[in-house]
Amino acid sequence: DLSRDLAAALLEALDAEPGTAITAGVTAEGPRLQDVLDLTAPFEVTVHDTYGAYWNEEDAEEDEEADTETLPTVRLTAIDHAYLTTMNKPFLRWARPEDEDDVVAAIARLHAKRESAVQIPGGEGRFLGYFRAVGLTVPVWEFPDGTEAKDLEGPMAEYAERFEAALQSDAPLDANERRAKAGIVSRQVTLR
Repeated sequence: DLSRDLAAALLEALDAEPGTAITAGVTAEGPRLQDVLDLTAPFEVTVHDTYGAYWNEEDAEEDEEADTETLPTVRLTAIDHAYLTTMNKPFLRWARPEDEDDVVAAIARLHAKRESAVQIPGGEGRFLGYFRAVGLTVPVWEFPDGTEAKDLEGPMAEYAERFEAALQSDAPLDANERRAKAGIVSRQVTLR
């Protein structure tokens, strides 16, 4: 139970002295993560440019090696939980807390209307698919070379409005939307 394992690690970290390694492993008993977190508090994410915050002084060599292999990631401010990561091209990942089927149905509604791409000046972000990670559904778009987070703030805010409207729809999917959904589902990946 990953939720129980994460709660055990968090509780151990809260009781540990600064700089102490956390050794919590798999546990069959104890509270789950949602039992120890205040779910009414806003979830604030901090994106670090380096791994310096995670290593002890004596681990500086590992710190430098990890930093050179880290993909640059920037959080968008116009919408929650959206991150631009540059690999061989810029990719936007938008973590969604809703049920996977609802997220995929909303994107399928947009895809069937040829509205799943994100329009930006001089191009568009093409919807590639989605992956699942720790209970979240994460749609992914690929953008043209040179796209920066500041280029996506307005376009993603506009896209988010269309997405939210599609997410709120309770109408059954029509034939085109069902085909779009089947295509989207066939490309999904689960990350553990």
